[in-house]
Amino acid sequence: MKPDMLLILGVTASGKGRLAYSLAELIDAEVISVDSMKVYRRMDIGTSKPPKEMRERIKHHLIDVVEPSESFSVGTFVDLAYEAIAQIRRRKRKIIAVGGTALYIKALLYGLFEWPGADEQLRAELWARAKDDGLQELYRELVKVDPAAAEHISSNDARRIIRALEVYRITGKAISSLQQQFDAEKPKHDWTIIGLRREKTAESSRINQRVKKMIAAGLIEEVKSLLAEEKPLSEQARCAISYAEIIDYVDGKTSLGDATELIKKNTRRLAKSQRTWFKRFKNVHWFDIKPEESDEDILGRAKKIVLSE
Repeated sequence: MKPDMLLILGVTASGKGRLAYSLAELIDAEVISVDSMKVYRRMDIGTSKPPKEMRERIKHHLIDVVEPSESFSVGTFVDLAYEAIAQIRRRKRKIIAVGGTALYIKALLYGLFEWPGADEQLRAELWARAKDDGLQELYRELVKVDPAAAEHISSNDARRIIRALEVYRITGKAISSLQQQFDAEKPKHDWTIIGLRREKTAESSRINQRVKKMIAAGLIEEVKSLLAEEKPLSEQARCAISYAEIIDYVDGKTSLGDATELIKKNTRRLAKSQRTWFKRFKNVHWFDIKPEESDEDILGRAKKIVLSE
């Protein structure tokens, strides 16, 4: 049977969004974004959202669903994603999920593990430490108490670092040990999974070009506009890659050149973390993309899977 639920994953700037859009046109599907930052309204350039005209032509879910002043959790994502799946099925259309946020992908596939609840006082204390002592100090602590989790979490990902330390403090157990029970689970739905991957040098080049385009497209003005809003950015939004670095530039803490290079560096670190996470996903049709392959070539390879199963 031809698949009616397709998941496309890959590191940032891998071309997965373009492939999802082209396949959605081909098979009359709607798209579910699996991205922890595209959920924020008006955070467009720095999150590389699909252009408005593409979203008008093909319906995209889980984009622009909360204000930048609000927090957003994996639990909220799963609720909204499953609701979107139900809506699309009622319309008798196919589903394409696409994204690179590994934790959200895992939750979409396997559902949510019953994590310990938030300890707001402890979380506030950890955020204060990150602000006063620097995020790297918290990351070093995470390396000591849970090296397996630290391997999968970017040293710039404040939200996940703090959550991992919070879970360790609450339970006395490493979050990585709690996550292991996911590995034996079966997916909640019958997903066909396509993964895009390139040589690291090619990925780094694509990341660098994307950052350059974001700056040229008005990322600085977008950040200034967000900072000028009546309600302040949530810690989650403020710490997002490309926003955190430009906020430091706007605040006079660094030069634009240094901020730009730091965005590239932090995005490459994110890609490394994504690659590590993706190795744990099973039954993925991996496309090892050569530098000379065009978007049309990649679409052709995907068609063989989508139209033949």
